[in-house]
Amino acid sequence: MNAPLSRRAFLSVAATSPLLLADDAPKKKLLLLAGSPSHPPGMHEFNAGVLLLKKRLDAVPGLETDFHKNGWPSSEKAFDGVSGIFLYSDGGGGHPFIQRDRLQLIGDLMSRGVGLLCAHFAVEVPKDRGSKEFQAWIGGHYEHLWSCNPIWTPEFNELPEHPITRGVKPFAIKDEWYFNMRFRPEMKGVTPILSAVPSDAVRDGPYVYPRGPYKHIQQAKGRSEVLMWATERADTGRGVGFTGGHFHQNWKDDNFRKVILNALLWICKLEVPRDGVASTVSDAEMKQNLDPK
Repeated sequence: MNAPLSRRAFLSVAATSPLLLADDAPKKKLLLLAGSPSHPPGMHEFNAGVLLLKKRLDAVPGLETDFHKNGWPSSEKAFDGVSGIFLYSDGGGGHPFIQRDRLQLIGDLMSRGVGLLCAHFAVEVPKDRGSKEFQAWIGGHYEHLWSCNPIWTPEFNELPEHPITRGVKPFAIKDEWYFNMRFRPEMKGVTPILSAVPSDAVRDGPYVYPRGPYKHIQQAKGRSEVLMWATERADTGRGVGFTGGHFHQNWKDDNFRKVILNALLWICKLEVPRDGVASTVSDAEMKQNLDPK
């Protein structure tokens, strides 16, 4: 019979055992920021959408989530120790990250390797405030009158091999999918995740705002457009942009939901399961936490 391990021997084994280290490792913290209410019912339901995703993420081992409304926490202490940030909110001139001195605060976090995922309107910042930062942090952004925002149904028939696409099957879904992003020059370091070819009719408009069409969008007929992308930054952080998310009902779609859940693990540097993050959503859950509009 083997003699029991001494305390010193046990500590030596514990220090080199991946299993023991995994059990004792601190959890990754994901900060979830849902924007203020906007748009008619069923659209831009930031609060309901983020809470729906949070419920699925709370079942992921090694991850803890912290949820805040109105696009920004009431105390900046919420950013302490974060591994990743998810922003699902309105953008443009009202973008939460470009108010007051917040670009500096977020920039400091990015320089320390914190991940960032921005969804839908939150990928839009003015070209004179936030453009260079968003190109650095997530690889690109929506630029007013350069990008466009039609409502259409892209077909994602081919998915690249990437942790974010694990378990995601080809799908098609109607949404306000933005395209023609203002990416880094030559898309340096940017990996397309969801891409599709808009029809000529989609390029000809109307767009949601301004209605268009824009000549430079029409001239690119037949070109595949990147609607979700990822980047790994030199500061070791990870960034993701996702242009869908206008219609709340789309979170009911398993593949639409999975690609975001996978991406949220990825920006926190957690291993994405081989088949992606498994989850289900009931019809009753889709009606929870909707903003009074």
